[in-house]
Amino acid sequence: MKRVASIQDISCLGQCSMTVALPILSACGQETCIIPSAVLSTHTGGFTDFTFRDLSDDIPAISAHWQKEGIDFDAIYTGYLGSIKQIDMVKDLFAKHTRAGGVKIVDPAMADNGKLYYGFDQAYADAMATLCSEADLVLPNITESCFMTGFEYKEAYDEEYVVLLLKALEDKGMKNVILTGISYSADTTGVVVKLGKDIQYYSHKRIPVGSHGTGDVFASAFSGALLNGKSEFESAKIAAEYTLRCIENTQGDENHRYGVKFETAIPYLLELLGK
Repeated sequence: MKRVASIQDISCLGQCSMTVALPILSACGQETCIIPSAVLSTHTGGFTDFTFRDLSDDIPAISAHWQKEGIDFDAIYTGYLGSIKQIDMVKDLFAKHTRAGGVKIVDPAMADNGKLYYGFDQAYADAMATLCSEADLVLPNITESCFMTGFEYKEAYDEEYVVLLLKALEDKGMKNVILTGISYSADTTGVVVKLGKDIQYYSHKRIPVGSHGTGDVFASAFSGALLNGKSEFESAKIAAEYTLRCIENTQGDENHRYGVKFETAIPYLLELLGK
């Protein structure tokens, strides 16, 4: 049984961030510990007047207590972080709490569809790039990759564009990248797995309707599969198929606009893992 720490926000309503990571990683059989970066009444996509409580002041104290108790982790997986200050704190957590041979996974959850999320700016994206350079595996989408590198964002692109974007990420210190949401045709999408100089692509059916929180679902399932001994490519494949099933299980429910029904697809995830 592996021990993983997840560092991201808690959205009290909205299937994303910690409310996705904790149950998915636990279902994958991993002991999951958490550091909440913030508490929000809802996530920031599609809601207004949400509450936000920054928990930055608690993070160093949690780390200090863990260090006193000798607590470390086989993996540290980060998602939504609320500030540049928290990015620096995560670097410190990486240094103090990653076991020998442990893996540092960063999902730079900050942007999509050519735009940064509410509350973020280019300075934040630049700081996130420095955190990603310290990670063993980085899980950005195209928008996040462009903001971190200054690469031109395009909605229509080809394989050459993706290869050049991966090179731009590598130039920023990100050698191992799981690039999500890569579509070379109208009816498919997929994920590019770059490990050093080796590049592989996995494609699957594309559902044109967007859903909140799918990046968090993918990153959590990927981390869970990896900690079950799957390769990076196999973990990306499992996470992609699981995320697709979550989206499919949510289609047709107009009242469920704030996330995907990932809970209903957990048995499928366990089947993919061979459990």
